[in-house]
Parts: sequence; C-alpha cells; structure tokens
Amino acid sequence: MKILALDSSGLVAGVAVVQDEIMLASYTIHHKKTHSQTLLPMLEEVCRMIELDMETIDAIAVAAGPGSFTGLRIGSATAKGLGLALNKPIVEIGTVEAIAYQLFAVGKVICPMLDARRNQVYTGLYTFESINGKSIFKTLLEQRAVSVEEIIDNVNRIGKEAVFLGDGVPVYETVIREQVKVSYELAPAYCNRQNAGALATLACAYWKEGRFVEAGEHKPEYLRMSQAERERLEKEEKKQ
Repeated sequence: MKILALDSSGLVAGVAVVQDEIMLASYTIHHKKTHSQTLLPMLEEVCRMIELDMETIDAIAVAAGPGSFTGLRIGSATAKGLGLALNKPIVEIGTVEAIAYQLFAVGKVICPMLDARRNQVYTGLYTFESINGKSIFKTLLEQRAVSVEEIIDNVNRIGKEAVFLGDGVPVYETVIREQVKVSYELAPAYCNRQNAGALATLACAYWKEGRFVEAGEHKPEYLRMSQAERERLEKEEKKQ
C-alpha cells in the first residue's frame, strides 16, 4: 500500500509518501509563499528524490478541511486532478483530526486549534486509548468551528490532562492560560502544525477500512461560509 498525501489547509504546505509502515518522503514548508507556488514544486521534488512513479500509488490523501479557504481549494483541486488523471481514489482526512494524530499514543485529551478568525477556532477533541497493547485513535468531539471559550469549557468538563496544538494556540494562549482548569501542555514546534506525514499515516488506516471516495466525488469541507459569501449575504439582507 502506497499513499501520497497533500496538505495545504493552513500556512503550512506538506507533501508525504508512506508505503506500508515506511515513510518514504515528507516535505514541509511554512513560509510566506502561497500554496499555488509551493505545492506542485514540492510534489515534483518528492517524486524526483524518491524516484516515484505516480502510477504505483494506491490513493491520494488530502487534508479535506476545515482551514484556509484558498489553501483547501488548492489542495483539493490538486488531489482531485491527480486522482482523475491517474484513476486513483481520494482519502479525505479532517484537518483537525490529522493534526491531533501526530501525538500518537498520548492518553491525554488532544485539542487542536486552528485560527478561524472572527473569534473562533476550528477544533475538536481526540485521544489515544490503549486496548490490548494497541493505541486506538478516538474522537471525543468532532471537528467544528466554535469560540475558544466553548472548546475550553469542553476540555474542562472532561476533566483529564490536555495538550493544545495548532496555529490558534499562540493567538489564544492568554485565554488558554486563564481559563483551562485541568493540567495541560502546549505541543512543541515539531508537532504543533499540519504534518503531511501524519496525514498519510492516518490515511493508510482509513484505506484499510475502505474509507475513501472516487476522485470525482471529492470536495473540501469548509465548516462555515467564506468571508466573500458572508459579505454577499449581508448585502442581500440590507437590500431587503
């Protein structure tokens, strides 16, 4: 089984290839350039460095959202185009879920936070549960767009140790420090943003479970309207 993963859901752009239990390549960039400038060149470089024949991949994994509207469109369009051209299925992975998956075997409550602006974060709650010597990834709260106060309230109600990660953490760190009532940690730099390697690895598990779609069926999950859509609706409401 060989999975190609693409992630352009936030400021970080990532490309990774996982074959069975081996990470063949992982390329991550966190810089000012737009993903339309970085994603395809990164993919080309990965293919060149590991001599990847794209026909040999079994599926394409993509961070399906939520996240940056422009970034999600770029990633989804790239994955969909490749899937259609190569006749390969798409493994859709929730952005928040993939970020949480980096903290493998952590029994604490894992709380990713992506800055959604308008005083909201894209978030969810996850943990790993040890069952018969295996770490099982569990969703405690599905990904959603809510205020940081609301997700912290959920963490407090669960009452277990927590770890926070994602680009929303530095934005709302003061609120976290003031309102979180359980013992908690902030994830370090190597595992606190999007990671295409984690995305690819989680996609392998999805693939085995049959959780994939035909390329033509794929579309990103935004969770809420874009700013342009909101402004259009506001203008229409004013005219009425």
